[in-house]
Amino acid sequence: MRNTIARLVALGLILAACSPGETEATSTTSTLASTTSSTTTTPTTTSEPVTTTSEADEAATSFINGLAVEDETLLDRRVLAVKMDNHYRARPQSGVDQADMVIELMVEGVTRFLTIWHQSDVEYFGPMRSGRPTDPTLLAALNEPTFAISGAQNWVQSLIRSKDIYLTGEVSPATFRISGRFAPHNLYVNTVLLREYADSRDYPDIPPEGPIWEFGPMSSSAEQVEAVRINFSGNIVNWEWDPDSQTWLRSVNANPSNWRNEDEETGQIGLPVLVAVYVDQYTVSPSGGASGSSLPSSRTIGSGKAFVFADGKVVEGTWERESETEWFTLLDQDGEIIAVPPGKVWLSLVPSHSGLSFE
Repeated sequence: MRNTIARLVALGLILAACSPGETEATSTTSTLASTTSSTTTTPTTTSEPVTTTSEADEAATSFINGLAVEDETLLDRRVLAVKMDNHYRARPQSGVDQADMVIELMVEGVTRFLTIWHQSDVEYFGPMRSGRPTDPTLLAALNEPTFAISGAQNWVQSLIRSKDIYLTGEVSPATFRISGRFAPHNLYVNTVLLREYADSRDYPDIPPEGPIWEFGPMSSSAEQVEAVRINFSGNIVNWEWDPDSQTWLRSVNANPSNWRNEDEETGQIGLPVLVAVYVDQYTVSPSGGASGSSLPSSRTIGSGKAFVFADGKVVEGTWERESETEWFTLLDQDGEIIAVPPGKVWLSLVPSHSGLSFE
C-alpha cells in the first residue's frame, strides 16, 4: 500500500453550534488581532481535466483534484479546511461548489460538509459550523492544515489540536454574520482573509505532500450509471448524471441541493467526480476525565467498500488506510489502484450499515 501523505487557536464567540438533539459545550474566548485587508482576489483553476503533450509543457496540477492550476505558487501553501452546516435551515449553502474537495460525513442525525481548499479560495462561504471527532482523522493527512470551525466541545478541540491541526474560529473580518438567517446558521467566511489570519498567527504554511489520489481516466471496464442513491442513516442523498454539464447533480430527500452566491444567484450543486467509501459508525467519548458529551464518529482507518463515479460510470473496489497521516488508497477487484479522474471531488463517508445503490 502506498503512503502518499506525511502528516484554532479556538477563537472568541464560539457557538453552541448543534443540530437538533446535539449537546455542545463552548470554549473560553481569547482576544486576537484581526486582519485588516478588505480587498481580495480569488484564484482560479480550470474546469477541464488536464491534458499534456510532453514533459516540458506539462501543466501544474492540483494535489487534491488533479485539475490544472494557472498559478503554481498556489500549490506551495497550506490546506485550509472549513466545516459547513447542512441543516435544512442552512440551505442553500454558499461557496460549496467552489471547494477543491467536499467530504460529507455523519454528525448527530444529519450530515455536514468538510470542505477542502488548497489552490482555490472563495470570498463568500457558509454557513460555517462546528468540529467533530471524525474531522481530525481526515485532516491529519494534509500536512498541518488550518481548520476553521464555529466551535466544538473543549475535548474535541483538544483532540483536533493533538493531530497537528491549527484551529481558527470566529474572527472579523474573515468571518461575518449575514442577514436573513438566524444563528447559528448565519456565520459566513472569506477564505482569503482566513489565510491571512493564519499567517498572522504563524500557523504552518506548507502544502500536502504530492497528489492524494492516483489521477487518471476511468477504467475501460467501468459500468454505465445514471443515478446514485446514498443513505446517510435516513437522510437520502441522490446524485443524477447530467450529460450536458458532465456533472453529478445532487438532491437530498427528493429536493435539489442548491448553492446561492452573494448576488442571490442560485444553481444546483453538481460535481464531476464522486468517491464513496463505506465506513463504520461508532461513538467517541471524552477521555482522561475531561468533561463533555459523547459524539458519533466515522471510522476512517482500516478498509471497506469503495466506489468511484465519473463520466456517467462507476468503478467498484475497496479502500485501505493504515494511519491518519496517509490518505485513502483505492483498489479495484484485482487489487490494482483505481484512478480518480481529474475534477472537483465529492467524497462521501457512507455509513456501512445503510450503504448506497446505483442504476
